[in-house]
Amino acid sequence: MIVRRTILKQELVKKLYPDSISIRSAMQQLRNEIDVCPALKQQIELAGNTKRHYYNKQQLLLILEHFCVTLEEFEQL
Repeated sequence: MIVRRTILKQELVKKLYPDSISIRSAMQQLRNEIDVCPALKQQIELAGNTKRHYYNKQQLLLILEHFCVTLEEFEQL
């Protein structure tokens, strides 16, 4: 499976929080989830900087691992 170098954060939250009222609320849910888990937050920071609206491949994989979602499952969402 080919993973893009970056993923738009909005695309990620659409898939992780499909029942969310809006993209803004889904983004807030993801931020809250990351803030609640300091280890995940630190891992994401150490995985590198990206542009404001994107996660890089390593950060995406860390987030998916935290949510117990495989890359294959994520692509099917």
